[in-house]
Order: sequence, then structure tokens, then C-alpha cells
Amino acid sequence: MNYRFIEERKRLVEMLKREGIIRSKKVERALLNVPRELFVPENYRDLAYADTPLPIGKGQTISAPHMVALMTELLNLDEGMKVLEIGTGSGYQAAVIAEIVAPKNSKKPGKVITIERIPELAEFARRNLERAGYIDRVKVVVGDGTLGYPKEAPYDRIIVTAAAPDIPKPLLEQLKPGGRMVIPVGNKYLQYLYIVDKTPSGRIIINKDIPCVFVPLIGKYGWKVKEYLY
Repeated sequence: MNYRFIEERKRLVEMLKREGIIRSKKVERALLNVPRELFVPENYRDLAYADTPLPIGKGQTISAPHMVALMTELLNLDEGMKVLEIGTGSGYQAAVIAEIVAPKNSKKPGKVITIERIPELAEFARRNLERAGYIDRVKVVVGDGTLGYPKEAPYDRIIVTAAAPDIPKPLLEQLKPGGRMVIPVGNKYLQYLYIVDKTPSGRIIINKDIPCVFVPLIGKYGWKVKEYLY
């Protein structure tokens, strides 16, 4: 056990609480429990608790802790929920969600299904999740995240951790009535977090939250690689 990382994690969580980003006990507990240092490449481990995105290879990043906390708060998660994540990356966000919907020794554990289009990153995430003790609660799938994962639908919550030009239709279809999706939507240079609620009758209500910048969501209902040149 590395006590230095534990102390850095506590300081980061306290800072995010002071800034009003962490507002609930369940998100606070999740960020305190998940060892972010196990989800970043070894050469960036000393920066694990800096509030900044970090590269994880293949042109992708692990989101800054404040963005992970913010999106987790916006999802309004509860124990027992089934959650679909689009854009596994290093697996960190999936682990944070799993801490809330499927805590250890839960009597009604939920489930996290996370989709990654880059096979090498999916394998990186699997290793990280296994090492951190979450692989039994998180299913990692390689595929086009814009298509969702119909096999396990519908979902109580959907989170997209890459920037979409619009909300992918399959994700709306796979969201359970009464469910919520959080997704960054916009152009190549600036997006806004959209909070997408589906009413019990199936009506879609969209609220626009803060501006943000994410890597692109590539796929049939997202950006095409040739459209999104860096």
C-alpha cells in the first residue's frame, strides 16, 4: 500500500469538495476508494492525482479528476443500476461508477458495461480493472460505442466520455424510460455536457451544462476518422 498516493487522493477529493464539484457522499466515497494511480501509465503515475487529463496512448486520455467527479454527479447513480459507458479508456471512470452501483458485498449489485473501440486500450483497461479489483463488476467490450450494446439494453444510465457531433440514436433507444445519459456534444474544438433524460413515457428532455473538450467519438453515429484530423 502506497500511503503517499492515499494522502494525495484525500487531498484531491477535499479540493473537489471545496470547489463544489463533489456534492454527494457516494461520489466522494467512490473517488476515495478507487486508486487512480493504477489507471494511468507507469511513467505518469507521479501525476495520478493532479487535476488534469493524462495521455494513455493511442491518442487518448484519462479525463481530469474534476470531470470524472462532475459527470458521475450528473449521472445521479444508485446501487443496483445497470450503466453503459462509451469510451473505456483506462477503465478509471468505469471503476468509479462500479463503486456506486455495485459496491463490494452489495445485496443488489448493479453492473457496468463499457465499450472501447481500440483493442489495445480495452486490454489496458481490463488489466487495470483486474489489478484494482473491479473486473467482476465491469464488463469491457471492444466495438463501436456509437451503436451501444443492445445485448444488455435497456440501461438505467449511459455515460459517453468522448465528444459527439450529435447524440447517437442507438444510445437514445437503449436508454431505459426514466433513465439518464450524460454526453459531450459539439464541434471538434468545443463541446457542452448534455444531460439527456428520458421520461417514463419516452419523451427526451435535454439540458445543456458546462463547456468541455473531449477526444472525438469515432463511429457510425459519431465522427469519421477522416473528418476528425488533429
